[in-house]
Amino acid sequence: MKTHLTLLFASLAIAVSGCASSPKPKAAQSPAATQPVMTSQLTTQQQEAVNRAAADTDGLRFDSDILRLCPGVEGPRFAYNSHTVREQFQQSLVVLADCMKTGALSGKSLLTVGHADPRGEEDYNLALGGRRADAVRSALQSLGVDASRVEVSSRGEVDASGTDEAGWAQDRRVDVKLVND
Repeated sequence: MKTHLTLLFASLAIAVSGCASSPKPKAAQSPAATQPVMTSQLTTQQQEAVNRAAADTDGLRFDSDILRLCPGVEGPRFAYNSHTVREQFQQSLVVLADCMKTGALSGKSLLTVGHADPRGEEDYNLALGGRRADAVRSALQSLGVDASRVEVSSRGEVDASGTDEAGWAQDRRVDVKLVND
């Protein structure tokens, strides 16, 4: 009986202490907080789309025309299992999306081509390459680029040349190319 009373009082004390404080009033938003977010700051939805694209591919390569026309888009150097890759990847996609909306690529279309390393079945790798390319298209779409301006294709393992982990990491990528209209 003594044990039951001790447990009852302990439970009651915990319950009462949880109700003891009143919620803090919300702070008034400053004028700066209501200003539009700069394009380099991603919304949660945009961040999730870019993270999915980053998780689905170890590399991203831009053709020379895109690198020339969109200053700030860099071909990222990807380290195996490194978060630095994601930061470079995100920034490159943000800059590319801005370039497609208001810059030199305004009105132009892209082709994203997914690749896979040679491990696994050929059909699986072809589908995987397609999912990688589509993840990049989805990320660009979430950043305001019309999905109809980004074509998706896959080469699967066809162009794979790696024979070890370092080479396979280079095989797992998405090539982003300017479509000649």
